[in-house]
Amino acid sequence: MGQATKDTFVAVNIAVLTVSDSRNLEDDRSGGILVERLEGAGHVLGARAIVQDDIPLIAGQLRQWVKDPGIDIIITTGGTGLTGRDVTPEALAEVVEKEIPGFGEIFRMLSYEKIKTSTIQSRACAGVADGTYIFCLPGSPGACKDAWDDILVHQLDISFKPCNFVEIIPRLKEK
Repeated sequence: MGQATKDTFVAVNIAVLTVSDSRNLEDDRSGGILVERLEGAGHVLGARAIVQDDIPLIAGQLRQWVKDPGIDIIITTGGTGLTGRDVTPEALAEVVEKEIPGFGEIFRMLSYEKIKTSTIQSRACAGVADGTYIFCLPGSPGACKDAWDDILVHQLDISFKPCNFVEIIPRLKEK
């Protein structure tokens, strides 16, 4: 994480994980949107990967990045629905120490404005593991745009008030 003076922008290192049985880096529109937006906001792409819809594979990649001191935040896209292969929230549950229930609640509230009751099928979620934020988004490009544009761009900006995720990164590992 970069250094900050009062209210100056702090770039954070963000890893993007696409959970999909069918995507690759060339056709991963949702992951591409997240990379474009995070870099456009001044943050740094710390890593990017695609893993299949499989709890051990997803949890393993999350753990690897959580251990990496060069990664402050992980954003996943995909695997948050209701089908049998949608297992990203289950993988997250194996990794996180603290959940951030408000993230999913706000995401669904904002999503409701656009897709009405269909948002009930989203299990977007978030948590903290060993000082690293993890945000799990649906796999659709629209959902990734909404999550970034309406939530993450603000909460990952240290000047956003009254509070934001970036300003408490140094305190996430407190005991």
